[in-house]
Amino acid sequence: MHARHHHGQHFQFAVALTISLFLPATLVVALVTAQQSPTEPLNGNWAVRTPNSDGTFRTTYLNLKQEGARITGTIRVTQFYYRIAESTGGPEGFAITGSMMDGKSERKVQYEGKLVGGELHISTRRRPTDKPTEMVAVRAPAGEGALPPRNPLPALRKVPDNGLARTPPMGWNSWNKFASRIDDATVRSIGDAMANNGMKAAGYLYINIDDTWEAGRDAKGNIQTNKKFPDMKALADYVHSKGLKLGIYSSPGPNTCAGYEGSYGHEEQDARTYAAWGIDYLKYDWCGARTLYTDEEMPAIYQIMGDALLKTKRPIVYSLCQYGRLDVWKWGADVGGNLWRTTGDIRDAWDSMSRIGFGQNELAPWAKPGHWNDPDMLEIGNGAMTETEYKTHMSLWSMLAAPLLAGNDLRNMSPEILAILTNHDVIAVDQDKDGKQGKQVWKSGDQEIWSRPLAGGAFAMGVFNRATAEAKVTLKWSDIGITGKWRVRDLWLHQDIEWPGPQSSITVPPHGVVMLRLSH
Repeated sequence: MHARHHHGQHFQFAVALTISLFLPATLVVALVTAQQSPTEPLNGNWAVRTPNSDGTFRTTYLNLKQEGARITGTIRVTQFYYRIAESTGGPEGFAITGSMMDGKSERKVQYEGKLVGGELHISTRRRPTDKPTEMVAVRAPAGEGALPPRNPLPALRKVPDNGLARTPPMGWNSWNKFASRIDDATVRSIGDAMANNGMKAAGYLYINIDDTWEAGRDAKGNIQTNKKFPDMKALADYVHSKGLKLGIYSSPGPNTCAGYEGSYGHEEQDARTYAAWGIDYLKYDWCGARTLYTDEEMPAIYQIMGDALLKTKRPIVYSLCQYGRLDVWKWGADVGGNLWRTTGDIRDAWDSMSRIGFGQNELAPWAKPGHWNDPDMLEIGNGAMTETEYKTHMSLWSMLAAPLLAGNDLRNMSPEILAILTNHDVIAVDQDKDGKQGKQVWKSGDQEIWSRPLAGGAFAMGVFNRATAEAKVTLKWSDIGITGKWRVRDLWLHQDIEWPGPQSSITVPPHGVVMLRLSH
């Protein structure tokens, strides 16, 4: 989410551009009225509370302090917390710019507004050319919406390996297709489809719910589900009855990417809740934690949940989602991670998929059984790429020993898309028990050859053409450091092919791949 991230880093926005608040056009909200300063009428805590369709609310807080012509204070919205850095005007009409550091990047948000009676009429734009989103804020009690204090961090130590994910996890995630529309009925029907359409038989097991399932907490601090998910344990039982596993989503921050309840300060409590529900997989998305902690503190923060999951004694795969910051591949396994995102969110587009996939070459040394580089979820079948490009997507992720988490609607896909997702020959490469990630061994212009060593002395070869025109590529045994005679199988044609000797030319379609398995 993932917040999108999606997800996970879901709801991402360009640096220094204003962000969308995902709000209806006009909102008038009745909140507790705080005391108003007669001389500085903008002073106080202002709130816009927007009802979501799932019974929760998205609240934006503008905590303003007016000092003559200067306005200072903070803005809190979803996962973001800004300090007002610039301002002009006053109650009759003002503009404010909030700023925050997100890692090494600066984010900004801009509002314009004016005081109308006892209400603050404000507007914002995601981009300067967008139509403004109009809102009405009213006074809220002082302190409401304030950030919690920073909790102390544990000393770093190695979290014991949980013994899970000895091959890359395979399954499905809700965000790419359904985003905030995901609900209990959809998850059940996706589980039905996966169990019956050949995907389960091909190795897909996890049905992972991404952001927006959360409500608030009860009086004892236990996380609650919103009305889209009336009984998470019953849902887990249903998924398990299909021979599948259920995954869930949270954040180490006070808020998730979409602005829902995070696990901050409740890590052990949430882990116990997940275990009691029967959860098998947790995607843990940085998002709201950036309001309290720096990137350099990520290992300690992720270690907290790694320890908490182990304490439950339930086998729960731990997926770190912090977009590849701080070279996570170097420490992800030490905090208990079974997989870690190496990149920002993927989009259903050739430029996004290819940039991410072909950019993983340097990370191969850190992949091993139980611990995987994660270049994000699959976009196969979502409609914005060709079947040829989706084959390249599937091939490249398998060469990378990447998790295979489908992101399309499994209930409604063409036979061609299903065939791509369930190609047993390609999946066998992804799931190879030795767990060695492939690497680029040859490149000339827009053509690349990647090689991956497999168990039993075999190799997988991906001959990729990133150009928009057909290309002829000469594959030489010497380029991949092998000699002698090999049996060659084309993994998309599903047939053995005659190979003339130590080198041969292959014709590769535009944005396409020829994927081979070499064995003795």
